[in-house]
Amino acid sequence: MKIGVLALQGAVAEHIRMLEQVGATAVPVKKVEELNDLDGLVIPGGESTTISKLMHKYGFMEAIRQFGQAKKPIFGTCAGAILLANRINGQDDCHLGLMDMKVERNAFGRQKESFEVDLPVAGIAPDFPAVFIRAPYIMELGENGQVLAKYEDKIVAARQGHYLAAAFHPELTEDARIHKFFFDMVKEYRADKVQA
Repeated sequence: MKIGVLALQGAVAEHIRMLEQVGATAVPVKKVEELNDLDGLVIPGGESTTISKLMHKYGFMEAIRQFGQAKKPIFGTCAGAILLANRINGQDDCHLGLMDMKVERNAFGRQKESFEVDLPVAGIAPDFPAVFIRAPYIMELGENGQVLAKYEDKIVAARQGHYLAAAFHPELTEDARIHKFFFDMVKEYRADKVQA
């Protein structure tokens, strides 16, 4: 089971370490053709506009859209969640537009207002140590979406079919339960594909 981590910006090594911890083969993805060998993909945090520009520059936009449309699981954290969304508050356009949700960027303040809080995440953990750094939140989630976690009544983690989004950074903790959840989603997809 091979999961890639988009290696254009952000905590790539940390995601790889977490995925390996839960039993996945994890690789950094720097070229579009590397997507062909993958069963799942993580889009890490960073700066969504910068990552988007790099994705356009290296031809990743359409390739990742096709990856998602082929029902391969994608997990976006922080900026990665913004990239997945099909609506961004205050902007006319979106990036990948794969997940039916509206997001608010930098919803919890600037870098210096970063914080960590224990959150219950449905079906994953009663007390996940969520690290928020210039985090977004999900303002609206499409009808097929499932809210996994809220902070101050704002949605900060959600799943929609084979897409997973978290406003926080699970890779910056020692807790691999969310990565395990995503790994299980990837295994589910593989099993469905084999049956089909």
